[in-house]
Amino acid sequence: MIYVGLTGWGDHPDVYSPGSKKTEKLIDYSAHFPIVELDSSFYAVQPERNIRKWINETPEGFQFVVKAYQGMTGHQRGENPFESRDKMFEAFILSIRPLKEAGKLAMVLLQFPPWFDCQKDNVEQIREITGRLKEFDLAVEFRHQSWYAPELRDKTLEFFRENNLIHSVCDEPQAGEGSIPLVPVSTREDKVLIRLHGRNVHGWLNPGHGQKWREVRYLYDYNEKELAEISEAAKLLEKSTDRVYIVFNNNSGGHAAGDAKQFQEMNGLEFNGLSPKQLDLFDGGF
Repeated sequence: MIYVGLTGWGDHPDVYSPGSKKTEKLIDYSAHFPIVELDSSFYAVQPERNIRKWINETPEGFQFVVKAYQGMTGHQRGENPFESRDKMFEAFILSIRPLKEAGKLAMVLLQFPPWFDCQKDNVEQIREITGRLKEFDLAVEFRHQSWYAPELRDKTLEFFRENNLIHSVCDEPQAGEGSIPLVPVSTREDKVLIRLHGRNVHGWLNPGHGQKWREVRYLYDYNEKELAEISEAAKLLEKSTDRVYIVFNNNSGGHAAGDAKQFQEMNGLEFNGLSPKQLDLFDGGF
């Protein structure tokens, strides 16, 4: 089965009901999509009250892909708010455990930075991190091309299989060593993740500085031909994997929701058990 969703639910105006309150955005979102990537967990370990609120606001079968806290994957800039590495992991685990207990945790996504290349020390770091989080289903995403070099690609995928890790398959600009190719291979029989970052090569290479870099890097609108290419990859993965989770991350210009809906329609996907607060906001628009 293929499941489609977006990164976050707070910045997709096309899915909100007219007059909807800010606190109702997740409820509106879950009327359209059965999964979401929780990316606020990357910037701060979320209080348990937030997690329980989101559990209560979503339908029974709704699933969260939780992005791991930045301090755990080497993205941290500035002072780490935790007194030790142990305390950081402990806080993160306690934060998201209620999602697992509620049956709403699809996986935890460990996204490593562009400078995290394929070398022995980094492989050992992955072992250390995944060992700490072994109670969860874990997906790993790389940003450095070396992991998929011709002489290392098969070893990378075999490492995933040996450690029961979910392969995060990426569609992103092909812009040198700081990007990875689309490799539609699943390393587990139950789950695989596809993350779609757009194909804005210029924005990927020249993202700017400060908070505006995301606005540049993920500014992209997939065309029908490109969505067809992604559809082929998803269908290939579906042959070997029970659940294919697809997350659109190309929302700098507000394109993610429309592209996800178009992808859904192209593949005849219908999702049951969505939030009843459903309005046909997309009819005739995509």
